[in-house]
Amino acid sequence: MGSMGTTTLELTDEELVLLRHALRHYLSEFGHEEADILRKARALLGKLPEPVRK
Repeated sequence: MGSMGTTTLELTDEELVLLRHALRHYLSEFGHEEADILRKARALLGKLPEPVRK
């Protein structure tokens, strides 16, 4: 297996809102049998900054 690198994404506030909503919806579709996926998706969501409200 290859090493995992770091990728930087530049998102507009609108794109960040969309990504956060998409991840939350993704999380809501899984049941208890996908615990590893849920854990990783929650960790990813936790890394995302809150969008700047205008």
